[in-house]
Amino acid sequence: MQKSRLKSNKNSRSRILVRDDMERAFEIFAEDYKLVPLEVFHKPYEVLVSTLMSSRTNDDTTLLAAKRLFVKAPDVYSLKKLNQSQIEELIYPVGFYKTKAVNLSKLATIIIERYGGIVPNTRAELTKLPGVGVKTANLVLVRAFHKPAISVDTHVHRISNLLGWVKTKTPEQTEKVLTKILPRKYWFNVNRYLVSIGRQYRSKQRLNEYLKERGLI
Repeated sequence: MQKSRLKSNKNSRSRILVRDDMERAFEIFAEDYKLVPLEVFHKPYEVLVSTLMSSRTNDDTTLLAAKRLFVKAPDVYSLKKLNQSQIEELIYPVGFYKTKAVNLSKLATIIIERYGGIVPNTRAELTKLPGVGVKTANLVLVRAFHKPAISVDTHVHRISNLLGWVKTKTPEQTEKVLTKILPRKYWFNVNRYLVSIGRQYRSKQRLNEYLKERGLI
């Protein structure tokens, strides 16, 4: 019985220390934050399309391509009027632009026919759209609808592991663990802060140096 109590007290102290570390980390990341390119988009349609386009593509490249597309297709109805080759030409050179053009064309039709032209605001409905996975859906929920969600890309996955918050091998595993241990108040900013830091310190060596200098590892 005594051993059980000691173990429980130890676990409680450990959780408090982790929470304190997280709070300090978020304060530092807020100070060092620099705008992530795709955060310039706020409308649900723009957030959804630009985020879908950003998969396996540099945000700077995606930003230019998204701006070109939105000039010709500022909403889902005008996107539906474009044929696949027109979309391809506008979004090139984002990665897998041919596949993304197909998905964007299908996505426009589905949103109009199934949702009355309004981008759905739940993860369950978003992930039914072509080309939209959990990571994209969660980012849309946060950026476009201000709903708490955790979107884990390579930056979030790598930094969360370096900080010792998780010990995971894939972004999918990281998302599941962070959802359990990260207080909900941080869900809105975890992606934007860690992506910003990851973009500023792209190499593993520079990222480690930064985290050490800031006393986070």
